[in-house]
Amino acid sequence: MVTPLLKSSRIRPARLAVAVLVAALAAGCQSRSPETTGSIGGISLPSFGRAQNPAVISRREVESLGEKYAGDQNDLRLALRYAQALRATDQKPQAVAVLQQAALRNPKNTAVLAAYGKSLSEVGRFQEASDVLQNAHTPARPDWRVLSAQGAVADQLGDNARAQAFYEAALKIQPDDPVILSNLGLSYALGRQLPQAEATLRRAAAQPRADVRVRQNLALVLGLQGKFADAETVARQDLSPDEAAANTAALRAFVAQPNSWKALKTADARAAKPVRRLAETPTE
Repeated sequence: MVTPLLKSSRIRPARLAVAVLVAALAAGCQSRSPETTGSIGGISLPSFGRAQNPAVISRREVESLGEKYAGDQNDLRLALRYAQALRATDQKPQAVAVLQQAALRNPKNTAVLAAYGKSLSEVGRFQEASDVLQNAHTPARPDWRVLSAQGAVADQLGDNARAQAFYEAALKIQPDDPVILSNLGLSYALGRQLPQAEATLRRAAAQPRADVRVRQNLALVLGLQGKFADAETVARQDLSPDEAAANTAALRAFVAQPNSWKALKTADARAAKPVRRLAETPTE
């Protein structure tokens, strides 16, 4: 479903089948992460919704942060910056290791726990992520970013009803957020509640801050219902007519398979990265 995201706003038609299989109903944390997550047609998944673009930080910068971190692992701000840089350069297991140490040193710091839980979800350690995220905020002071991340993780664990409760709680704090709505729509789709998924994703796509990933998710859900003309119309908002047609053809072929839903679930279970977007937790 948890997030980072597409490296480009243009999707190669030949890759849609993979996108549909992996994104199509994978859950994921997607937290700007941690919000996450995702795009059902997300070719590059979400890591954390608005996570830093890999192109923005160089390997040398990551190495420099690593050297500083090695010299002072008790510097919490440095640890969080280093972990963010590692995530941004697709070094997610290393980011988990850094955040694990930060969490051990700061077991009550909710920002650290939120970042750690979201990173765990990015590497597929969903049950651990769920356990950590439940301590990343309190009922008295709920954090919509953490709630959204918890929803993405619950979807990955197959508990769609619980996931939807988390998203609804997040929306009470952050009304009409397109990322939360998109993840909620994906959750409905995972539960085969396609009309509800479509309605939620149309609401998400109508928001001013909705981006290509939200529209990809809407196009996928439309295709899963056999509304291929509508799906192509949505795809044309971000793709050329030829690309949109090719993507729709690939989607049509996938949906025509007798075991398409089983294939989606299998792809979801095997996905190395979550498809959803996560809301980023601000560093200290």
